[in-house]
Amino acid sequence: MAAMDTMDAYAVAPLPDVGRLIMLNENLGGHATMHLNIYRALAAHPEVDLVALDVPPRSFLRRVVGVQIPGLARVDADLSPVRAQLALSATAHRMLRDAIAAGPVGAIHAYSQHVAMRSLQELRTYPSVVSTDGSAAQNSVQLPFRQPGRFTPFTARVGEHFERKVFDAATIVVAQSEWCARAIRDRYDIGPDRLRVIPFGIIPPDPAPPVPADPDALPEITFTGTSLQRKGGTALLRAFRTRLHGKCVLNLVTPEPVEPTDGVRVYSDIRPGDPRLVAMLARSAVFALPSEIDKSPYSVLEAMFAGLPVVSTDVGGIPEMVVDGETGYLVPPDDDAAIADAIEKLLADDTRRAEMGLASRARAYERFDARKTTADLIGVIAEARERHAA
Repeated sequence: MAAMDTMDAYAVAPLPDVGRLIMLNENLGGHATMHLNIYRALAAHPEVDLVALDVPPRSFLRRVVGVQIPGLARVDADLSPVRAQLALSATAHRMLRDAIAAGPVGAIHAYSQHVAMRSLQELRTYPSVVSTDGSAAQNSVQLPFRQPGRFTPFTARVGEHFERKVFDAATIVVAQSEWCARAIRDRYDIGPDRLRVIPFGIIPPDPAPPVPADPDALPEITFTGTSLQRKGGTALLRAFRTRLHGKCVLNLVTPEPVEPTDGVRVYSDIRPGDPRLVAMLARSAVFALPSEIDKSPYSVLEAMFAGLPVVSTDVGGIPEMVVDGETGYLVPPDDDAAIADAIEKLLADDTRRAEMGLASRARAYERFDARKTTADLIGVIAEARERHAA
């Protein structure tokens, strides 16, 4: 309760004056969820003069610029990701110039570095903060829609060329995790005076209406992910078929097709913010995301706020979210036996599962409530204004 009271204080305490704040946002994957929660947090703070610029989905021209080249794409040599990022940043630059022309600029916040590749002059001219959840090298192997190939190191170096310019132009750089901070600190020599870590979060959803427990119903395990293979859904499905069938029900929230299996429920039409997902998490016993790639998945945060122990993997920034043995278990990627062991351990001990669920929710409120993380971000933007003025 104390943690929740503290978060309520963040919701009403005035934020620092940052002038007219332009937030330039790409909305790929979980970024849209992140920005939605920032906007919701700032809605309680009319003292922040926010101009939100969300780059729209790819136009036909942007799709053409970023199209993959057969043969070269198979070995990651066609520079498709970099071309797509430059096209994205060109659209974002036009939007930013229009916003600057429309009124005074207190500060600029860009998420992520890709959206600002064509706006270097603006980043230098005004107080600016660039936030990111991963470097070019990390993104080259950690995104579900990118498959590393023989030339991935070359593609990453080209991306780093543009990335370095953005980080150099920004007043302050914000990393979403220590995992991300280490990568850009070491690669770009960004000192502690310009680098901050803010684990952007979500606003806790309203609790689902209580549903009477059915003592005869099997416990539910829930997974959400756009990519079954790279997010670990395929391995989880194998673990269910070989070890967990008859012991639980598996909910797969994914747009990908799944072969019908007794005891597996597939939800292909649930999107972020859907109340059905809130209800599903509320009645679940465990959330599982044994991802082989990831950075800071918002699906894990949603499960933590729902009070669920999480079974996930030691990749990306996930170990900063899930504390192994305290709020859940971390297992090796693509290890069916380890996944099954962790879930069986939780299902066999109601007391331990409940304790982990409470610890999971407490950690979510302490570190990942968007009302707190957004206040922290505004504080860094205010600091950028002071540094720029000096």
